[in-house]
Amino acid sequence: MDRSRITAAVPEATFVRDAAAVAGSDVVVVDLARHSGDVAAIRAAAPDALIVAFGPHVDEASFATAQRDGADRILARSQFFRDVRTAIA
Repeated sequence: MDRSRITAAVPEATFVRDAAAVAGSDVVVVDLARHSGDVAAIRAAAPDALIVAFGPHVDEASFATAQRDGADRILARSQFFRDVRTAIA
């Protein structure tokens, strides 16, 4: 369901499972509920990318870890999906 909502807003989106696959990306979106431990590896693979992370609003630990590891923007899931295109702009 998340993929379809993201693809509807950003048709050119590409989905990867390996952090190294984001090398050269301009924007990387991270679902903290599934990949909270990947932000540091993503930052290393794509040092100039805008990293937008989203997750459950009650998961303060994942938000703090994502910020520490280099996420540029961290949003509650509801905020992110309210307007995906704006969230990644």
